[in-house]
Amino acid sequence: METEHAVAAEAHVEEHAHPYSKVMAVLTFFTILEIGWVFIPLGRFMLVFGLGAMAAVKAALVGLYYMHLKYESKVLWAVIGFPVVLVGVMVAGLLPDSFPYW
Repeated sequence: METEHAVAAEAHVEEHAHPYSKVMAVLTFFTILEIGWVFIPLGRFMLVFGLGAMAAVKAALVGLYYMHLKYESKVLWAVIGFPVVLVGVMVAGLLPDSFPYW
């Protein structure tokens, strides 16, 4: 019985330890992509939009894997998701006011 429990615990540790290196590689890739994105001659809107989108992906990966939010309940997802949706609505509503300055 002890042996089965030890094998199951070891498999569980390997299952959760492996994504960290993959997530680190993806975060490194996006960081290099962000640095390269700055040097591409794009308009200011595309520069800010691209950097913001990459930062959002990186923040989501950090939250999901390193902060273990991937394993949380649906209630917490609703508590987190509602303000994120409100921020998106506010940004979409206020974005047209900033176009003369781009």
